[in-house]
Amino acid sequence: MAKLTGAQALAQMLDGYGITHIFMVPAILRRTMAELESRTSIKRLHVHGEASAAYMADGYARAARRPAICMAQVIGAHNLAAGLRDAYLAHAPVIAMTGGRDAATKFRKVYQEVDDIPSFESVTKLNATIDDARRIPDMLRQAFRAAVSGTPGPVHLQFRGNEGQVDQEELDADLYVEPEFAAVPPFRPRPDPQAVKQALQALQAAERPVIVAGGGVCASGAAAELVALAEKLGIPVATSLNGKDTIPGTHELSVGVVGTYSRGAANRVVKEADLVCYIGSETGSMTTAFWQVPKFGTPAVQIDINPESLGRNYKLQASVLADAKMALLALLDLAEAGSAARLKDWIAHVARTKGEWRAEYDGLLRSDAMPIRPERICDELTRHMPDDAVVVVDTGHGGMWMGGMFDLRSPRQSYIRSAGHLGWAFPAGLGAKCAHPDRPVVTFTGDAGFWYHIAEIETAVRWGINSVTVVNNNRSGNQSMRGFDRAYGGKQTDKARELWTFTEVNFARLAENMGALGLRVEKPADFAPALEKALAANRPVIIDCVTDLEAVAPAAII
Repeated sequence: MAKLTGAQALAQMLDGYGITHIFMVPAILRRTMAELESRTSIKRLHVHGEASAAYMADGYARAARRPAICMAQVIGAHNLAAGLRDAYLAHAPVIAMTGGRDAATKFRKVYQEVDDIPSFESVTKLNATIDDARRIPDMLRQAFRAAVSGTPGPVHLQFRGNEGQVDQEELDADLYVEPEFAAVPPFRPRPDPQAVKQALQALQAAERPVIVAGGGVCASGAAAELVALAEKLGIPVATSLNGKDTIPGTHELSVGVVGTYSRGAANRVVKEADLVCYIGSETGSMTTAFWQVPKFGTPAVQIDINPESLGRNYKLQASVLADAKMALLALLDLAEAGSAARLKDWIAHVARTKGEWRAEYDGLLRSDAMPIRPERICDELTRHMPDDAVVVVDTGHGGMWMGGMFDLRSPRQSYIRSAGHLGWAFPAGLGAKCAHPDRPVVTFTGDAGFWYHIAEIETAVRWGINSVTVVNNNRSGNQSMRGFDRAYGGKQTDKARELWTFTEVNFARLAENMGALGLRVEKPADFAPALEKALAANRPVIIDCVTDLEAVAPAAII
């Protein structure tokens, strides 16, 4: 048993778990920071806000499918908790560490101190305190276990002392880490063979089946098995936003994202299906357009690693409790080759539906209008995105445009999206680039989202985080336009626009002043050359696209 300080134990164990970056707002665990420098090569990125730190860790965790670390001292803990909300909704294994109250001074009005533990309770799988340095090793192991096991999610560890000074105390420890909990998934539960047979029988008996692939397929690394099963059975595939990269959008069986931030063709196909097979999807409101696509009562099959998800919103003909990859492999093993031929009429109908959607939007996707149409930007990104790119997308109109109008072309491309928090994408894209420094990372956000954490341009420059950020700059948060029209009885007043419009700002010039490369795009034909230049720049790049304020993303077809 070696005698170590808590800081030495923490540094050694984080290194053992393969942590490469810590995203934090100082000062937190100061002694640990010093030990990290002397004992490891872990990068300690101090950023401009606690929410940014959480979003960067979230982007890293989703891109790498490994736990990521964010930290804040006690006064910033609530801000860090707010930043974990997106990670919780998206099931990202983020481990947050904060300072906390000392029992010796509780209730004596210590400067900056409140009880932060309750603020983490609703956004974590494990919310725990470390009041004794001897508990650092076992609690850190438990944090990694909780973050990656079952349905992944965030964890919070509060260290005693406003800056976590408990790390200065000594402990006797036989330190070890559990490498199986250093990535998602740590285990792959196999399905019940009888449940697999029931699921396959339901799929093969349906005349108009469709698969809806969710984020659980991504977490399992099961995209190849999903596509193989779809091809073997001849079943079209829709995806949730979290599952968008499970099948290339250009695949003949892909119908696009279904639900609220969706593609019309996908919603039409899922509405017409006589059986919907959900794989790694919680069947929530975004994926089902508030349970109207498909409607309640539509026959369903569901495969999920979390038993609480099975049958939550739809009555099931079969339920399979398993890791997505294991379930898909079992289905593939039982499925008969050539069974796809029986669905040729259904597949032909699906192809026509997809073609009709393409014909409806082709004019906008290739529009030369100025200001630029967002659909044109999405089409340019589809055609010019590198085959190994990580694509990171904000919520709001950014999520709607890219969810419905952008297609992944290669199974090597990744797609990560905000689970609901505007402004998440820019810092999350920086985290994704830290996770994959050798892959292109392209972030898509609007100016409304970009404003939230614009100070992190300086962080990207200081640390050489060379992501490319495309800003859909329409000087507004115009997703609110329709809502305010309704609020004003059909058509809002001109003065009402002050509720959702901004001052015109040249973000390219601002980026240049902060040390990044800024590119201003005002003509549609100039976007592809700008993207090419950005990807070759080897520095942080902001592409500021001047777009049409009146362009509103299409509402979901229900």
